[in-house]
Amino acid sequence: MLLGALLDAGASLTAVQSAVDLVSGGTVRVQTREVTRGGLRALKAEVEPLVDDPPHRTWREVREMLERAGPGTRTAVAVFTALAEAEGRVHGMKPEDVHFHEVGALDAIADVVGCCVALADLDVSTVSAGPVALGSGSVRTTHGRLPVPVPAVAELARGWQVSAGGDGELATPTGLALLRTFARACEPLPPMVLESIGVGAGTRDPAGRANAVRVLVGAVEGVPAATRTASAEEYTPTESALLLEANVDDLDPRLWPGILTRLLAAGASDAWLVPIVMKKGRPAHTLNVLCPPGLAGALRDQIFRDTSTIGVRHSPRGKVALERLFADVTVGDTRIPVKVAHRDGLVVQVMPEFDDVAALARRQDRPERLVLLDAYAAASGAGLVVGAALPEKLRPEQ
Repeated sequence: MLLGALLDAGASLTAVQSAVDLVSGGTVRVQTREVTRGGLRALKAEVEPLVDDPPHRTWREVREMLERAGPGTRTAVAVFTALAEAEGRVHGMKPEDVHFHEVGALDAIADVVGCCVALADLDVSTVSAGPVALGSGSVRTTHGRLPVPVPAVAELARGWQVSAGGDGELATPTGLALLRTFARACEPLPPMVLESIGVGAGTRDPAGRANAVRVLVGAVEGVPAATRTASAEEYTPTESALLLEANVDDLDPRLWPGILTRLLAAGASDAWLVPIVMKKGRPAHTLNVLCPPGLAGALRDQIFRDTSTIGVRHSPRGKVALERLFADVTVGDTRIPVKVAHRDGLVVQVMPEFDDVAALARRQDRPERLVLLDAYAAASGAGLVVGAALPEKLRPEQ
């Protein structure tokens, strides 16, 4: 339905099919036709596998297929990562070992890749969406009959506004994974100059409801579309996030460094403490953990395990991250990695990796601050200067 809506809004079917061929080896075809749903015109995208009985695949196998297709499938990898983490969470297994069943079939891989390419082809730089209707009742799956929303949908919906909205299954794991990867926020329609509208049809045509997904594409009010240079590939993987928070007033403070380190190692985007004063003047800390939505459940469990809190708050956050890369510089006879944040071809931040700086300082028996200055000087000598153009050899391939 989402793929049909994006194609109806003007995305190129040729571009979608080319990307799908690159991933699937030409074993699946995307076709469209106009239909009516609830009396309204809509575009039905149909994905036809060209091989008999497409196999079930693990996330490891799906990721290998996508990575072989090149860097243009980065957003599709993020979608399947969210799916694998959600399925792994509900089934109690590692994401790499999750069998996607119908999601791992060629037609669903084409759905995900097709949506990612269609969004980029529309030159969309930011996405938001409203509350999602999940449905009600039960549905038959390969694991037997499950309540709606099925567990993976519920997991992917954490931090998003949802409602039942009607009978039957109204949202699937693939649909929620696409939305949570693309959308930066759950919000009303933002001010924009509307440019195109797409309506994608579902297979069923139930009475009383148009079984369709609609997308509205436009320019942010006051900003002409021609000035939007960022593609969906540059923004969508890092914009959707959840903030987990817990107030703790009875934990030995010597434990906090290890707790923060383990949260970061488990996949948190960031983790930090804020000193606060609670009732009766008790000193305490608020633990803050920023993370991708798909990791929220596991990190919440880790907070309960490693701290003394009895409650964790969560809230959705919009996040725009600068592109970053690592470059090695030489200090003495040692190579030090330097993190470089950049935007529009210009260097924005230059940060030598401090653990490597500290290790070199210990070996040389020198103060860390002097080795850090040497690392910045080496970075400057390599052309890594804030405000300067990103060196040609470090620029991503177009």
